[in-house]
Amino acid sequence: MDLNDLQNKGFIKPFKASTSQIRDRLNLAKRDIKTAKRLLGSDTDWAFSIAYNAVLQAARALMFAKGYRPATGEGQHIAAVRFAEVILGKELGDEIYIFDKMRSKRHRIIYDVSGSVSSQETKSAFEFAVRFVEIVEKNLSAE
Repeated sequence: MDLNDLQNKGFIKPFKASTSQIRDRLNLAKRDIKTAKRLLGSDTDWAFSIAYNAVLQAARALMFAKGYRPATGEGQHIAAVRFAEVILGKELGDEIYIFDKMRSKRHRIIYDVSGSVSSQETKSAFEFAVRFVEIVEKNLSAE
């Protein structure tokens, strides 16, 4: 899959983001990392969800920087996962897999079953969010 495929399948559309819009997404990701860290010991569901949101916001920053945004309100999360997969490439396949698993788990936490995330799972999600935001920042600074 490539960017043309994502666009043809209705996941993304062209978008000219300002530098401040890109920076704002990264700042949201960093804010969410701090919030998730504060919640690690007290609310595993929310800490996990907020760690996921940090990853999502970093992926949106990546989309904006590359001249795209999700095409619709519906499916924005999967669009961010697929976009990250195309841009970050096969060498980060494990990270994309984790991002997608977090997306699915977060959906269940929010809409189906609360209290389903262990402390260890939340800690791993938090650590992944920190790494993913760093990966995106390095990718953007390399441009």
